[in-house]
Amino acid sequence: MIIRKKEHWFKMLFVWHGSVLPRLLPRLFILFILALGVVYLRGIIFSFKVPLNPAPLTLFGFVLALFLGFRNNASYERFWEGRKLWGALLNTSRSLTRQALTLKNVQNSSLSVHEFIQLLAAFIFALKHQLRGTDAYDDLKERLNENQLKIVSASKYKPAVIMKLLAEWVQQAKDEGSIDTIQQARFDENFDKLSDIVGGCERIISTPIPYSYRVLLHRTVYIYCFLLPFGLVDSLRWFTPLIVVFVAYTFVAFEAIADEIEEPFGTEANDLALNSMCVMIDETIHEMAGEKIKVSQKVTHNIID
Repeated sequence: MIIRKKEHWFKMLFVWHGSVLPRLLPRLFILFILALGVVYLRGIIFSFKVPLNPAPLTLFGFVLALFLGFRNNASYERFWEGRKLWGALLNTSRSLTRQALTLKNVQNSSLSVHEFIQLLAAFIFALKHQLRGTDAYDDLKERLNENQLKIVSASKYKPAVIMKLLAEWVQQAKDEGSIDTIQQARFDENFDKLSDIVGGCERIISTPIPYSYRVLLHRTVYIYCFLLPFGLVDSLRWFTPLIVVFVAYTFVAFEAIADEIEEPFGTEANDLALNSMCVMIDETIHEMAGEKIKVSQKVTHNIID
């Protein structure tokens, strides 16, 4: 994800990195060449003058803009829900860490609070990798012991398995008398929250916007852009290619942005900064325990997540 300070309005006109413009340039170039050809031929194809004028295109463009607005709202809602889920993950992780650190009898038991925190950190990184479809082994091996790593690595849904290990740690604390039934129930409440977060993220990643709706809007945008030169050529002449490219950039860019943020857990420039969020949660729960994270466990904070 691109993380920038607020820039001067003039500099933003020339921002390239993080913009969808680089991906759109080939399409805009094709539209520019098409518009040049239409102007050169004066809107005539095989001796037939295409009878278009700006009036119907203006009306159709307004309706298309409304549909693109709904499309972007739907995509941003998914993006924002993903962000809220990861915000809840931060809060729940801190709550679980605080509960583990304040157990009265834990110092006299065989339990290790450090192990609990490492399991919790492993859960966070495992969730990130599951959502992105990447290999979690390197992050897990630094946070799990050999037996835990073997169990988790053999599983498909690693966050769920790590939640089970966290619950087993709490059950052991209950068996050893470090916590009572009420404290165990409070742990279970936060484990339920973790489960809800995982389920919410999985719902977003496994339920895209209906494909037929995307195809319809995609086709409509490009048909409109290809017809636009025929409606403007009589009134704008050689200015037609510039206006067509500008209008096409607006519509096509809106569609491209909606496609990009529809799945907020990816690695594109405008997706959620999961790497940075994982590191931040890892740092805060270890700081609560008075521990320093090893350098090998940190992820470099770049501009792009």
